[in-house]
Amino acid sequence: MSRFTSSLPPSYFDGQYAGSADPWQLATSDYEREKYAATLAALPAPRFASAVEVGCSIGVLTRALAERCDAVLGLDVVDKALEQARDRNKDLAHVRFARAQVPGEWPEGTFDLIVLSEVVYFLDPIDVERLVERVKGSLRPGGTIVLVHWTGVTHYPLSGDEAAELFMATGHPFLRAIHHGATEAYRLDVLVNEPGDRA
Repeated sequence: MSRFTSSLPPSYFDGQYAGSADPWQLATSDYEREKYAATLAALPAPRFASAVEVGCSIGVLTRALAERCDAVLGLDVVDKALEQARDRNKDLAHVRFARAQVPGEWPEGTFDLIVLSEVVYFLDPIDVERLVERVKGSLRPGGTIVLVHWTGVTHYPLSGDEAAELFMATGHPFLRAIHHGATEAYRLDVLVNEPGDRA
């Protein structure tokens, strides 16, 4: 399986949803259910004021995050996915969605929780560095980053391990890892923003 050498374009994801309403079985698979539970369990605070979920897809994890957050913004590049996400969360007034291609596009405002679940490895190294800069500009002091990545073989620009390690290395001046968990299928890393505390 040959790898993409540059960040995946929106057309790649449009193609995934052209063949299936839920191409990654986010709403039905045991893998996703267990991973979401582990993600929520790893959050270092019981509640957050404002969260952004990059690559929210059909809004399954978004709905779970909404129970722990006063406001949640879900981002995705696929209109079909966003339609499902809005429908799934239509009863939650504090949840909203927007179409955005990260890191070129990024929401206004600041957040105390940024969730990057199964998305960073879709980017090439240059865009990962740009993503870290976006995060640096919008993550509040003491805020939390959650990285989750499948660690199996893919054709994405980066493996799950490469994506997580590159993100953490690039963010080292202001991000500190407080949790690392791994299963046979994925890794989960939690980082906190501690500006001025890193050499």
